[in-house]
Amino acid sequence: MTDAAGNRIAAITCVRNDAFFLERWIAYFGNAFGPKNLYVFQDGHDQQRPRGAMAGQVNCLYLPRNPDKLVAAEKRRARTISDLARALHRHYDIVLALDVDEFLVLDPKAGADLAGYLLSVRGHSTISGLGLDMVQHMDKEPPLDRAAPLLGQRRFAQVSSRYTKPVVSFRPVTWGAGMHRIKGRNFRIDPNLYLFHFGMADGDTVTARANDPDLLAKGWGKHMQRRMQLFDLVRKANVLDADTFLPQARATQQKRRQKLAWNKPALLKGSPVVEIPERFFGLV
Repeated sequence: MTDAAGNRIAAITCVRNDAFFLERWIAYFGNAFGPKNLYVFQDGHDQQRPRGAMAGQVNCLYLPRNPDKLVAAEKRRARTISDLARALHRHYDIVLALDVDEFLVLDPKAGADLAGYLLSVRGHSTISGLGLDMVQHMDKEPPLDRAAPLLGQRRFAQVSSRYTKPVVSFRPVTWGAGMHRIKGRNFRIDPNLYLFHFGMADGDTVTARANDPDLLAKGWGKHMQRRMQLFDLVRKANVLDADTFLPQARATQQKRRQKLAWNKPALLKGSPVVEIPERFFGLV
């Protein structure tokens, strides 16, 4: 943690049955903001304490298992996170809310650390990082080495407006389901921030989750089937140069909105795929 962070930035996530990403999430944001400033909702009293060197300092809140199906469960989760963030804003300047497999990364070209950068860009209700959905390239990338950094092992991403999420709040706000939008507020995509989503980074893990009885019972089956099509999309894609395409994608998403959701960026045409530049390798 840098001196700039102090106790000024908090981060929240919610997790069930995902010890691997929770350990990574705690390590990444614990180094950025300090582990005592991390807040983890555990979905169910059957969940285990997180693992890792910083885990003992993290604030874990165990909730009764969310009984709702997919859509209702996501709405309930967003309300719960919004309520906690609202309370935390009495004590912190900035509160982040992310899924456990999401990592907000500052472009090394910015020449700063994440905490210091966030504290320097206040002035909006929220900011978003450009969404990058990391997907295993089945022809070029082996199964994930869980002891090694993720970025570098995984180099290909679908540029996805779905993950251009307003995860950084500078004042109390109310997130919509999945933290994909802020109710009643616009969004701003920061020029130097990226939201890396690693839910599709390992084919074996995704296949296991697609057959998880717990997720199937909650209505995730069709969603997982659609998501698994990304493996084929990335394998067949005409891969674009990231440093050329990503500024264009950011400008398009900032300008174009979804017809029925003016505060969410519109989908990009053609499901573009980029290769992540080497300067990001090892950051997550």
